[in-house]
This record gives sequence, structure tokens and C-alpha cells, in this order.
Amino acid sequence: MRALSALLADNEAERGALAASPARAAALARLRAWQGERLARSYADLAATPRYAAATAFFLGELYGGADVSPRDRDLKRAAGALERLLPSRALTVLCDAIALELMTQRLDAALAAALPPDAPISAASYAQAYRRSAPRAEREAQLAAILDLGALLDRLVRHAALGVLLRVAHAPAHAAGLGALQDFLERGFAAFRATGGAAEFLARIRERESQLLTRLYAGEPDPFRESDP
Repeated sequence: MRALSALLADNEAERGALAASPARAAALARLRAWQGERLARSYADLAATPRYAAATAFFLGELYGGADVSPRDRDLKRAAGALERLLPSRALTVLCDAIALELMTQRLDAALAAALPPDAPISAASYAQAYRRSAPRAEREAQLAAILDLGALLDRLVRHAALGVLLRVAHAPAHAAGLGALQDFLERGFAAFRATGGAAEFLARIRERESQLLTRLYAGEPDPFRESDP
């Protein structure tokens, strides 16, 4: 596992490189809006299921959907040294894996955005073509594996009642210390996966749908999203 501080530095550099070019930043924002709509359609059934609603919002928004997590990362950067010393190893692994996944997703999304036609609305066909051109299938499979591994790790972590107590106790001190964004991220993740009562089925649905979609995208099917929605 790479050090949290090193992952944060790489992620900050990647985000800064994108922000330095208004055209690249606009293309990425356009792509992520389109992908967010696709994910909302594909997982509308999970979002409408009380048991999985919070996990869907957290997982597909904050961990996969391109939400702005720069406030969280600023908090992490300030507290990285203390977190590496004080957090239980499993909790630290969740944080490191989340940052590593975000870094991977940023790079893949940046390449995909650059491969899209710059002056035309995104369509399923243009997205699929750019998707294939921007990264080999192995990289996208690695991204999906990282998403599922992180979800499984969160599922195991929330079974430890002591962590929930620790988060509740830390709420006020964390906010008072200016680490509210980080604290809220941890609390949302813990509450979301705790509410599932076991996330195996939730993760299995994501694995099945995204794996099938990957196959259709790289096979060059004319309508790869035809079966991705429930």
C-alpha cells in the first residue's frame, strides 16, 4: 500500500494539470455529467431500494462518479501524517484505496474526454468509440476491480462497531480542527455501507452490469448501453 501522503500528492498534481487548461477542464466536466446520468439510469433500481440507496449515492457519486472531493483531500493533506500514525490499518487502507481509485479514474476520464469530439454532444456511439480509443480493456477491468475491492473492504470495515463509536466521538473535534469534509466523508461511507446489512448483493449487481457493459463496449456493439439499465 502506498503512503497516503504520496497518493494525495499525485492526485493533487493530476487535478492541477486538468484545472490548468480550461478546455480540458470543460471537456472533463461535460464527460462526467454524461457519465453521471448514465450511472443514475443504470442503477436507478438500487437507488430506489431503501437498503441500498445510501450506498448507491456514496459509491457511484463520491467513489466513482467524479464528485468534487477536493475539500476532503485538503483535509487529508493537512492530517495525513497523524492519520497514518493513528488510524487502524483497515481504515487507513480504505482511505488509501479511495484516493488511488480516484487517481486512476481521473486519468482514465481525462484520456476519454480528450478522445471525444470537442464540438458535438456526447452520444452513446461517440462515447463508446472514445472509450475504446482512450484505454485498453485491461485498464478498465482494473478500474472495475478496484471499485469492487474497495466496496468489499468497506463492507468488512463497517462490521466493526468500535469504528462507528470512534467516528461519532471524533465528529465535533474533527470539525473544530477544520477537518469537517474528511470527517463527513468517513461518516457517510460508514453509514451508507452499514445500512446495507451486507453489501455482497449490491456489489454483485455492479460487477455483473459493468462487466457486461465493458464486453459490449470493447466488442464495438452499436448500442452498448441497451442492457445496462435494469
